[in-house]
Amino acid sequence: MKNIILIGMMGCGKTTVGHLLAGRLKRTLVDTDQLIEAREGLTVSEIFATEGEGYFRSLELGVAQALSLRGDLIIACGGGLPLQDAAISALKESGTVFWLDRDAGEIYDSESLADRPLAQDGREAFLAKAAERRSVYEKWADRVITDFTSSVSTAARVMEGLE
Repeated sequence: MKNIILIGMMGCGKTTVGHLLAGRLKRTLVDTDQLIEAREGLTVSEIFATEGEGYFRSLELGVAQALSLRGDLIIACGGGLPLQDAAISALKESGTVFWLDRDAGEIYDSESLADRPLAQDGREAFLAKAAERRSVYEKWADRVITDFTSSVSTAARVMEGLE
């Protein structure tokens, strides 16, 4: 079966919704950031601090290309992964891309972003980053999800998008 690929800003709920979908569909969830952390033995923050963003993005590309060769997965992408055409295009060929389009201000105000290296410059910088990424997410999305009343409702909208 084709993969289900979840994209969107950090903190929008990709991993949480991915867990719900994996349970309902009896599929494996792969969070690209968690996979990189497991392989490197470092957190994303530590990779950014010690090796830099460029190194992290190269790891992200390799993970995306490897996952694109597999099927029947739920893939929760790091927020910046779609910025790399080669990474997201490989994944898009393997399945359906769902953009979890949650309001960036709501994410910043309601989620803990302390461990997110690209969310450390304050609310305005986070909102600016989200605005910069909108067109990229829109470009790659097969379906856009805007219901965030609960994680269950968001997962239900993804399920509807599969039909």
